[in-house]
Amino acid sequence: MRLFSATLATETNTFSPLPTSLEAFRKSVWLRPGEHPDDAPRMCTAPLFVARNRAKAEGYTLIEGSCFAASPAGTVNRDAYEFMRDEILDQLKAAMPLDGVLFGLHGAMVAYGYDDVEGDILERARAIVGPECVIGVELDPHCHLTLKRVSNADIVILYKEFPHTDVQDRAEDLLDLVLRTIRGEIKPVMSVYDCRQISSYPTTLPLMRGFVGRMFALEGKDGILSVSAAHCFPYADVPEMTGRMLVVADGDKAKADALATRLGEEFVSMRGKTMPEYHSPAEGVKIGMEFNDAPVVIADPADNAGGGAPSDNTTILRQLIEKDAQDAAVGPIWDPVAVRLCFDAGLGAHFPLRFGGKIGPASGQPIDANVEVIGLARDCWQSFGPTKVPLGDCAAVRIGGVEVVLIDNRTQALGLELFTNLGIDPLAKKILVVKSTNHFMAAFGPIAKKVLYIESDAPLSRTFTKIPFTKVNRPVWPLDETTSPGLIF
Repeated sequence: MRLFSATLATETNTFSPLPTSLEAFRKSVWLRPGEHPDDAPRMCTAPLFVARNRAKAEGYTLIEGSCFAASPAGTVNRDAYEFMRDEILDQLKAAMPLDGVLFGLHGAMVAYGYDDVEGDILERARAIVGPECVIGVELDPHCHLTLKRVSNADIVILYKEFPHTDVQDRAEDLLDLVLRTIRGEIKPVMSVYDCRQISSYPTTLPLMRGFVGRMFALEGKDGILSVSAAHCFPYADVPEMTGRMLVVADGDKAKADALATRLGEEFVSMRGKTMPEYHSPAEGVKIGMEFNDAPVVIADPADNAGGGAPSDNTTILRQLIEKDAQDAAVGPIWDPVAVRLCFDAGLGAHFPLRFGGKIGPASGQPIDANVEVIGLARDCWQSFGPTKVPLGDCAAVRIGGVEVVLIDNRTQALGLELFTNLGIDPLAKKILVVKSTNHFMAAFGPIAKKVLYIESDAPLSRTFTKIPFTKVNRPVWPLDETTSPGLIF
């Protein structure tokens, strides 16, 4: 038995002012065949990582393709996408004949000329391997679950958790089902229900926690192989941007259709009930400072690099400084120039520094302050579930009672290492401000005595009706009150 695996992934915010170039992939995940580290999966590489670890025990040969992934940002350069795509497809051709293919994709990648990147690469892969080869795909739930990609794959599985702590577990599930299909033990069929809605669905909150639990309980029983919820990625202006339910069943399309419809209708019934309460910057900082326990974790989803934002907005930081907050830490602020200046100044230096507020109006005004450099570290990483995410070179500066983590490789707040790399103890802080939507909860949730969410003036508005969509197929809630959810595949 012969399997092939590769990754091509990013999450594209088509409204972001930060174009995604080949260099963005080189700075994040750029691994040629055989170069993937043995310690942990990287962004969207879990299918290859899992398949490598199980090859000997399962008795198959794994042919490794390239793995390319970039931090979320704006639309991908067309030449860059086609270069990476064609490299992987050439490797796929060279690996033939194959019994199975495992793709680690994100599901919300957009390139100039390609609204459905994943559909494009899967259609081309299917043309190469033919109808008998089993194609399995792992996607992020913040994806566009397009009909083109579903029709060109045999098995599609999405992470269930948000924060995405289960990427390796779902890759294990995918490999199990692909191997069982190749061995003739199952005949997967897929059904998709279009919920016609845009929202956010943190699985750390009770309503989605219960929904995910019911999804898990359905799998492995009565011929149901897998159940996935596509949350959608609301910062992409593409036609099929909507929440959808996906069910994979063993040979029984009617059963898959019925379950996808039932779960899809339940998902629709949750409209407007799945997101946390949001505070203004002034209100959120005030509540955090007055709370009588620590640490208080304050999230800034609107400046989340994981959604394509620059991560250089200064609004909440300015509130902390103006209110003379003590024992507070903020991170990360992406500012490569400021990081370099801190290294030039050296540990313990006191000097005037301008940082943040660089990319555009939604970044706010830069901070001008006399800072103390309290931490410097090269080539840093942070953990996120089973994966490792690069931070690049990092610097920490202190302004009064506020400490700020500056990074040169743009990414969101994920692991405690964001602070501990630089000698900042998160447990010793009264307030921790993290630029993240909900992924921070995996590491920061367990230590938080209180979690607050702020709607800042950064670019990722949580009020989806404010986003200027032009390509999205309408009607879709909450842009439209009346919608027509239903089975589409």
